Amino acid sequence: MILIALGSNLKGAYATSEAVLEAAIQALAAHGIKLVARSAIYQTRPIGPRGQGDYLNMVIRVSTVKPPRSLLKILHKIELEMGRERRIRWGARIIDLDLIDYRGLKHRATPILPHPRLHQRGFVLRPLRDVAPGWRHPVSQLTVEELLQALPTQMRVGIGRRA
Repeated sequence: MILIALGSNLKGAYATSEAVLEAAIQALAAHGIKLVARSAIYQTRPIGPRGQGDYLNMVIRVSTVKPPRSLLKILHKIELEMGRERRIRWGARIIDLDLIDYRGLKHRATPILPHPRLHQRGFVLRPLRDVAPGWRHPVSQLTVEELLQALPTQMRVGIGRRA
């Protein structure tokens, strides 16, 4: 199973952040990455600098023959093409594409797999549960539900499913 997290809190040249997420999914398809499943879109408070708007987050499950490093390069290329600027860590962004898991691979070099902070992020775990309810963290072997329950309360609140 290959999982990618998507997030946006700036619309840039797009009509809405929802349109940004859809454009990213289409860009992945243009690179031969097949969409298998998609989560609902969740509206979440930012964890970075103050003053930025809420994020829209989702997780998709994809299929590709591309190896992890090539897939990560494609994710970064799409971010750049869509207008992402990497100025401030955890700052506002048009699009964020994170490779969360690649078939359970454990890898310490680029890309680090599974994503090193995914177990700390309700905004990833909640939509991940939508597309892979039986998923287990490749290192801890905890289920997505167990990881959600282990989050501190402040990391669980402010995560709402969009209508």
